[in-house]
Amino acid sequence: MPLPTKEQLKESIIKAIEYSKKRNFKQSVELIIVLKDIDPKSPQGRIRETIFLPKGLGKDRIICVVADGEMAEKARKAGAHRVITRTELMGISKKEAKKIAQECDWVLVRTDLMANAGRILGPALGPRGKIPVPVPPAADIEAVMKRYKSAVLLRNKDQPQLMTKIGTEDMDPEDLVANAQAILSLLETKLPNGAHNIAKIVVKTTMGPPVEVIG
Repeated sequence: MPLPTKEQLKESIIKAIEYSKKRNFKQSVELIIVLKDIDPKSPQGRIRETIFLPKGLGKDRIICVVADGEMAEKARKAGAHRVITRTELMGISKKEAKKIAQECDWVLVRTDLMANAGRILGPALGPRGKIPVPVPPAADIEAVMKRYKSAVLLRNKDQPQLMTKIGTEDMDPEDLVANAQAILSLLETKLPNGAHNIAKIVVKTTMGPPVEVIG
């Protein structure tokens, strides 16, 4: 199918929000992309892309940082949910690793600690579709954290389908459209036959009914 226009996306997003019952929490708006003629188990059909949404997510992602010294201190000052030093990392149990994997949307790791972080945290992060993100020692950790607060991971597992958040129900529909377009544009470049590999696009809120985007 051709990629939907801005107007088509906007109309569907507005409907999805209107059709959704009000809840006692701020619902996310989700984009679901159904693929065709794709084997998700093949290298060509496996999608795993980090996308930095141009209009943010309406609420920040929870960022955890594995670092020592100056980077650890700067991460604390920048408001990291949790900062794990090398010494603390080496003492983390499997149970605590699972808790970290549940709490943190992104785990940023200074590159020299990646091997240990992968070994200790990787088994808990992997099944949740999360991966430690390497950060060079000289990087501005505050800037990296800020960037990842608007990041989503676009990933298919065993099914030819992708689902990701594009924001929250209280965001301007124009901003939600911009985020959706960023995701679809990138996906088009990653699929073997571009938009021809997209069978259907759906938007919905966390608890609301699905609304198909007609392209």
